[in-house]
Amino acid sequence: MTIEIKVPTLGESVATATIGKWLKQPGDAVAADEPVAELETDKVSVEVAAPAAGRLGAQLYAEGDEVEVGAVLTTVEAGASGAKEAPKAATTPPAPTPAPAVAPPAETEYDYDVLVIGAGPGGYVCAIRAAQLGFKVACVEKRATLGGTCLNVGCIPSKALLQSSENYHAATHDYAGHGILIDGVRLDLARMMARKGEVVEANVKGVEFLFKKNKVTWLKGFAKLEGTGRVTVDGKPVTARHIVIASGSDSADLPGVTVDEKTIVTSTGALELSAVPKRLVVIGGGVIGLELGSVWKRLGAEVTVVEFLDRLVPGTDGEIAKQFQRILARQGLGMKLGHKVTKAEKTAQGVVLTIEPTAGGKAETLECDVVLLSIGRVAASRNMGLEEAGVALDARGRIVTDAHFATSLPGVYAIGDVIAGPMLAHKAEDEGVALAEILAGQKGHVNYDAIPSVVYTWPEVATVGRTEESLKEAGINYKVGKFPFMANGRARAMGMTDGFVKILADAASDRVLGVHIIGPGAGEMIAEATLAMEFGASSEDVARTCHAHPTLSEAVKEAALDVEKRAIHI
Repeated sequence: MTIEIKVPTLGESVATATIGKWLKQPGDAVAADEPVAELETDKVSVEVAAPAAGRLGAQLYAEGDEVEVGAVLTTVEAGASGAKEAPKAATTPPAPTPAPAVAPPAETEYDYDVLVIGAGPGGYVCAIRAAQLGFKVACVEKRATLGGTCLNVGCIPSKALLQSSENYHAATHDYAGHGILIDGVRLDLARMMARKGEVVEANVKGVEFLFKKNKVTWLKGFAKLEGTGRVTVDGKPVTARHIVIASGSDSADLPGVTVDEKTIVTSTGALELSAVPKRLVVIGGGVIGLELGSVWKRLGAEVTVVEFLDRLVPGTDGEIAKQFQRILARQGLGMKLGHKVTKAEKTAQGVVLTIEPTAGGKAETLECDVVLLSIGRVAASRNMGLEEAGVALDARGRIVTDAHFATSLPGVYAIGDVIAGPMLAHKAEDEGVALAEILAGQKGHVNYDAIPSVVYTWPEVATVGRTEESLKEAGINYKVGKFPFMANGRARAMGMTDGFVKILADAASDRVLGVHIIGPGAGEMIAEATLAMEFGASSEDVARTCHAHPTLSEAVKEAALDVEKRAIHI
């Protein structure tokens, strides 16, 4: 019997996705629930599994194609050619086959064994790991400092401002409840920004120290790929046996909205504002927009979030997203969900935005002092000579790679935001380590089923593994365990009781399939869940692990106990 494999429902109001990677090829034998394709929606990867064991038919779309929900991707001939049933549980990609050997010229003909283009988290980690493995390594970086977007204008400076703004908000709103009375609290934004700069400098200097320690050569300039084994750095030729592209990503543009990094800013400009805007509009309800919107809200701005979809943080577990939206609204963030921005007009007073309902309807305007454009990021793959040299890109400008990060050009590899998958610094780091080990003949690999994601608002949102919606779509029977921070002693002592922990486990095997946390310290606690999933733990394993008391992490244990409806403290 021939069974169609279709694009599943991907969440409320998500109508299309892009085929990031085919995990199986026509004619391959597959087991029931074995992933056959990876779909990309915004910053989330979704695996499409075979509904039954059998042999795959033709692929009706290519990698990089955009497909609609419900579209037929391929077929499976049920029961064909010896494919066997597998239990319905979380799956892990099959172990990679050995990478094809590239016959290079003699080693002495190259300037370096490994040349990495880009010194962000993926690039600098790959360079250091390759040096540890004995390679002669160079890393090309066009910035004046190492660390890429993450350390310079992304992850690190934003977390510095998040922490400072949380401290300010606590001093003005929360400390009185602890019996700490502070009169005349004032905001020194210049000092706050200076501290942010000090944090950034310490981190980028740290990477520079690590390069020196591991004897990684820093080539300062702009790299252009010329072919196998050949690049130019600001026009100067450099050769390497292996070339790794880790060029990262850039902020996505929006037609009708012209960025000047002063009144219409990306995340880069939002980290450098010299005054607190009276009114800030954030275009995009994803991670970056909500984090930076939260910073300026706590410092006194009136913040409105305009999101194309009718929900925040697409791809997050639906129950978590709804609770998240309620909490942010309670904190005073305005929401215009299910709306799109069609025009941004600069005026003497600021910016006037024209917005319309996504589903159609009457347009309206929003006036503000500053607009933060944060609708996602795109691969930084242009103007590097990639296509001219023979490196294939997909429809979204991402570099096409195989299971070993190899591109279509022999001897050239790519990792991080510039390839398919979630645009996360830690995902890029793991890929950098895995690739360095593959080049050294080792068995480097990345478990993409156990990549955590965190939104560093207050409260934090952290997630790893499958969502409840994806499990339902895949037809996987599962159990749910939940525990609220309101019932956690440490959370009560801290006065931070918003949120809960949610654990999804396979109904038959009890293996943990996904963990979702909204609450204090969620970004730290998700590491325990990720470790549990990496080692194939059951909810019973987590429940029987002794957790220190009183800690926030006890909520994870109680949620695991609740999978079998035997939580103690609720």
